[in-house]
Amino acid sequence: MTDLYQSQRAMRRMRKQAMDRGVIAILDVGSSKIACLVLRFDGSEKFRGADGVGSLAGQSSFRVIGAATTRSRGVTFGEITAMQETERAIRTAVQGAQKMAGVRVDHVIACFGGARPRSYGLDGRIDLADSTVSEEDVARALSACVVPDFGAEREVLHAQPVNFAIDHRSGLSDPRGQMGNVLAVDMHLLTVDTRSVQNLLHCIKRCDLELAGLASSAYVSGISALVEDEQELGSACIDLGGGSTGLSIFIKKHMIYADTVRIGGDHISQDISKGLKVPLNVAERIKTFYGGVLATGMDDREMIEIGGDTGDWEHDRRTVSRAELIGIMRPRVEEILEEVRVRLDASGFEHLPARQIVLTGGASQIPGLDMLAGKILGQQVRLGRPLRVQGLPQAATGPAFSSAVGLCLFATHPQDEWWDFDIPADRYPARSLKRAVKWFRDNW
Repeated sequence: MTDLYQSQRAMRRMRKQAMDRGVIAILDVGSSKIACLVLRFDGSEKFRGADGVGSLAGQSSFRVIGAATTRSRGVTFGEITAMQETERAIRTAVQGAQKMAGVRVDHVIACFGGARPRSYGLDGRIDLADSTVSEEDVARALSACVVPDFGAEREVLHAQPVNFAIDHRSGLSDPRGQMGNVLAVDMHLLTVDTRSVQNLLHCIKRCDLELAGLASSAYVSGISALVEDEQELGSACIDLGGGSTGLSIFIKKHMIYADTVRIGGDHISQDISKGLKVPLNVAERIKTFYGGVLATGMDDREMIEIGGDTGDWEHDRRTVSRAELIGIMRPRVEEILEEVRVRLDASGFEHLPARQIVLTGGASQIPGLDMLAGKILGQQVRLGRPLRVQGLPQAATGPAFSSAVGLCLFATHPQDEWWDFDIPADRYPARSLKRAVKWFRDNW
């Protein structure tokens, strides 16, 4: 626990220093693409210290001055499987963004999908020595949370207080300065697979970059795709990526649950490739231009020219009806949505007030997906795009860039986490995280 606490605080300090210098890079490591954004800060507001508990506390103005994307290589299910190929892809994206920005960046904040995230809900309670809640009281309440033994092969990625209560008055976002006798806190803990995080850290270091922050793609996608009311009233964000589908649930502007389905848009392309016996790049083109999941009476008569360059004229000039293409795509999309519904049922999503579901990510652009999702999930469903960010190129404003834009907001509008408070060493939970985050200790 001591190593985790100190190393996370070290990353927060490194992020603050990079933002004080005015430039920092954002790196979204996905299964289908790797995106890099370079941010410049105007210095009107500095990186927040301990000036608020809650999302978007202490905002800073920023502008995107560089952006680049490249096809992802060596990443499967959101996890690195070929180190050298992923390193080359990251270098290509970072160098392209640096060239556009005209500056060199040394520090990056990264997000990744996959890694089998698992959520835990923790709670702690303390008696107040003084009638007024202080910073130290909040730290003591956080340290009073009993953390389950989640295993040696898991890492803590996020540990965020989501609710405070003083003498049965619940729903407090920041209890400091308020009067009471007993302080209670509810905290959301997100753990991920150790090896996935170690591989990502090692790959970034091989690119001569320093890691100044790490986040889950499911979390940052929810930050950018959900509007403020949806985050407040209880909504789910489904990020349909290439290799995996991320799921995050927000209420009171805090994430309370996250999970991942290891199926994504690339699997739909593979089904088309196998069903039509075409190369994967041709299948991706067909899915992009002609794909869908809801068939109509016109689709039987709408013929799609497959094309190709095999040299066999008859094979390359084949045609297929759009109804047949939909028949290939729909079963896989239904499988993804059914898996998402299982995760939502397990999380208790039906007990939230709003129960709004927002679809985002590159695969969410398949025509008719929102209507099919409404039928399977049985909730209000809409398509979500990332928030407007100053300086973001038009090509990077689509749903496929929700996690990259969300990571910008995560970097500049950080929510308080466990390690943002000065917790005394003698109050670290004895059985909590003693075996976690070895990569922090090895690399800091």
